[in-house]
Amino acid sequence: MSKSKKPTDSQKPRKEFIFQKRNYQLMFVGLGLIALGYILMAGGGSDDPNVFDESIFSFRRIRLAPTLVLIGLGIQVYAILASPSKKNKN
Repeated sequence: MSKSKKPTDSQKPRKEFIFQKRNYQLMFVGLGLIALGYILMAGGGSDDPNVFDESIFSFRRIRLAPTLVLIGLGIQVYAILASPSKKNKN
């Protein structure tokens, strides 16, 4: 019978995360911009259905908020596709 060898520390496969710290930081920045965009889009309704409120057509809701959401989505895509740092590899 052969004795099974226990793998030593040098033989064990090293477990690594898929993304590096920078990728996660970029993801959180993108997520924050997306959340901020949706917060800026919120509101603008009228309590009385017979009264029209012009504030739904403000610059903040029509231009700024959707732009922030799209920039946040772009940062998310970049964070996913960004290659890990080559300095950390041995």
